[in-house]
Amino acid sequence: MAQTEEIAGVTPQASGPRGGWPAVAAVAGATFTVVTSEMLPVGLLTPIGDALRVTEGTAGLTLTITGLVGAVSAPLLTPALGRFDRRLVLCGLMAVLVAGNLLAAWSPNFAVMVAARVLVGIGMGGVWAIAAGLAVRLVPGGSVGPATSLVFSGIAVASVLGVPAGTYIGELADWRTAFVTMAGLALLVLIALAVLLPKLPAEQEIRLGGVLRLVGNPRVATGLAVVALLVTGHFTAYTYVRPALEEISGASASMIGTLLLVYGIAGVLGNFAAGAGAARSPRGTLLVISLVLAATVCLLPVVGGSVMTAAVLLAVWGLSYGGVSVSTQTWLLGSAPEAREAASALFVGVFNGAIALGAFVGGLAADGSGIEAVMWLGAALAAGALAVTALGRGPARATRG
Repeated sequence: MAQTEEIAGVTPQASGPRGGWPAVAAVAGATFTVVTSEMLPVGLLTPIGDALRVTEGTAGLTLTITGLVGAVSAPLLTPALGRFDRRLVLCGLMAVLVAGNLLAAWSPNFAVMVAARVLVGIGMGGVWAIAAGLAVRLVPGGSVGPATSLVFSGIAVASVLGVPAGTYIGELADWRTAFVTMAGLALLVLIALAVLLPKLPAEQEIRLGGVLRLVGNPRVATGLAVVALLVTGHFTAYTYVRPALEEISGASASMIGTLLLVYGIAGVLGNFAAGAGAARSPRGTLLVISLVLAATVCLLPVVGGSVMTAAVLLAVWGLSYGGVSVSTQTWLLGSAPEAREAASALFVGVFNGAIALGAFVGGLAADGSGIEAVMWLGAALAAGALAVTALGRGPARATRG
């Protein structure tokens, strides 16, 4: 009899709407689009800063603002949406994302860009909170694990195609064109969601107090702490990966997109590998992720002096971070199987708050102490996640025959 960390409560009900794999693919398209919209400034910080006449550290606030708004909107929107059909809600939130990207493309100054990124944050936080727990309602029980990995692959694929594509578009045309392109993609995904998703009435009424009470669950609290440390550490470093590659590795502007593509391809592989591993043991998978992420980010300023070495480190970095979303979400769903949507709202809130915090503290470190300090700080936070994962309470264990 082998013991496995079993994720309870993620088998869908025998009855209810089913959209199948096309619907799952549309939801994955939504996660891809919202995360790409959120991350788009990463590869465009330098030209955005130049055009809006702000420093790279200030330009990094475009990521901080979106993450912060997403962190607040996810736990607030979920109870506020009440019994509204989730298909209609997702379509409405994608429309907000379209508007935010168009406004960003038009921005004549940093203040307007801030307003645009607030809209992106609202759309992103709401979409992600709802999408994270939808796989269980769209496919039969035996397919829930792979379907959940596919939904979260949108996040990893955003690194492969989204951020590098935005960087390439910025080089070929300009950064404003990159935001217009994202608005067009968001509109296409909106249409796909409207056509492919079945009616998805809310499973239960969720109140803000009920969402917040989940924090008192020690397993949920541990999972949220791991999310906070890992994601803050990652984005402390990754938000400033372009200037890091330029200053530490000597990468030219034309090489940045290719290097980010290497990172992203590894991230997709990491997502599916971690999805399979987390279904067996969320703790074991997150221990490996935390250790590798801390070591890789730490090594970049030490041995990343050449473009080739930097490419190898970015590949390992992507492989490890690509599994963070699906592994931590699996941990949280297993810790509160009776409250999937509420747990997902907390997950998205903490995740995006950590993105905001990482971009903010990374900006302070970049402007105050230089790019190498940003990498050291990111590595230290990932090491903290390793300790919490090892010592904290995880999802309940079950015995299988």
